[in-house]
Amino acid sequence: MSHQKSYNNSFILLTVLFFLWGFITVLVDSLIPRLRELFTLSYFQAGLVQFAFFGAYFLLSIPASYILSKIGYKKGIILGLLTMATGCLLFYPAASYRIFGIFMLAYFILAGGITILQVAANPFVAGLGSESGASSRLNLSQAFNSLGTAIAPAVGALFILSDTIKTKDEIAALTETAKATYLATEASAVQMPFLGLALFIGLIALIFIFAKLPTLINETSSGTYATAFKHKNLMLGVLGIFFYVGAEVAIGSYLVNYFLDMNLVAIIKANGIMKSIAEGILNSGLADSDNKAIVGVFVTFYWSGAMIGRFIGSYLTKIMKPGKVLGIFATCAILLILISISTTGLISMWSILAVGLFNSIMFPTIFTISIDGLNDLKPKASGLLCTAIVGGALIPPLYGFFTDFIGFKNALFFIIACYTYILFFGYINYKKTSYA
Repeated sequence: MSHQKSYNNSFILLTVLFFLWGFITVLVDSLIPRLRELFTLSYFQAGLVQFAFFGAYFLLSIPASYILSKIGYKKGIILGLLTMATGCLLFYPAASYRIFGIFMLAYFILAGGITILQVAANPFVAGLGSESGASSRLNLSQAFNSLGTAIAPAVGALFILSDTIKTKDEIAALTETAKATYLATEASAVQMPFLGLALFIGLIALIFIFAKLPTLINETSSGTYATAFKHKNLMLGVLGIFFYVGAEVAIGSYLVNYFLDMNLVAIIKANGIMKSIAEGILNSGLADSDNKAIVGVFVTFYWSGAMIGRFIGSYLTKIMKPGKVLGIFATCAILLILISISTTGLISMWSILAVGLFNSIMFPTIFTISIDGLNDLKPKASGLLCTAIVGGALIPPLYGFFTDFIGFKNALFFIIACYTYILFFGYINYKKTSYA
């Protein structure tokens, strides 16, 4: 009983981490409009912000897994938290001196800390109990990660984007004194939230220092990458994570443009329910709103669907084989995209938004299926799987490339191909995964 209580307490602590890095990841997105003016960035430089995030996963996941195999999960989590806190603290000088390079370094370090947490926390949660219940546990923890991503935009709007951000031309028109005052105010709006986050993360790290967490790996015998590469199912899972993250980010990144391309603004304005939803979220009349904002508010449903689906998926993977659940969800995603391709108007819009609901269980389920039975190889397997998150940096530009030549709807067949691979991965693991 005490052993199970230890697992339950550890699960709660780890789930707090999932919420934390989901919250921070999306909160940083709220900085982009303010940072672009604070640093007078080009759009190319602003785009480098997301590249730094995915670059951290690509460059640091495998080194993090190597460190983890030497120091264990607990120390790895503490290292990740302290790295995140350091990144948050660096936002202060970056905003004070308005040096974009310092900000990029701060964001890369922050993303590096999140990467270490991902590599450590995902297999740790999976290991807190039976192998058969791993998918259910990780889906539940990931649901709270999605809760963090759902809350962060509102917090960002309240504390980071609450005042009017001046354009580059408006800043240039200010007197030197007014300009210095404005930029100092802008810097403070960036600094204070991240100083608060650094303090909070430091407190969480302190809790983990004194927390009693179970030892789940043999730190003196963790295998090699050469051994990990020999596990076919793990390597197939790495591809699964690559295609899943890439497909999810590609859809989310281009939804606004896709909706505008289908001329949905007029349809939304003419439909009473849709108009009420848009006005409620925007808190203003649609006549005064930009077209991108009008369709953009509905993107919220795509990302919030992932949170709802993960809570549902946590239950489904308890009563069904995880491979089967993965296959069903991938099939639903494919069918919804096909509906969106073959229809127009609100049916096309809501069908593509509903894909978010079925994206929900894919990462945690692919992850747990991939590391099933790997025992002390799990840190290295986790590093390989987290490296595959770089799909979020590579597949969206490819989708954009296809869109330039064949249009949004035809380009979606490329995304269908990504989900088809996930369906294949779920199918081949159907017989390997036992009931929880």
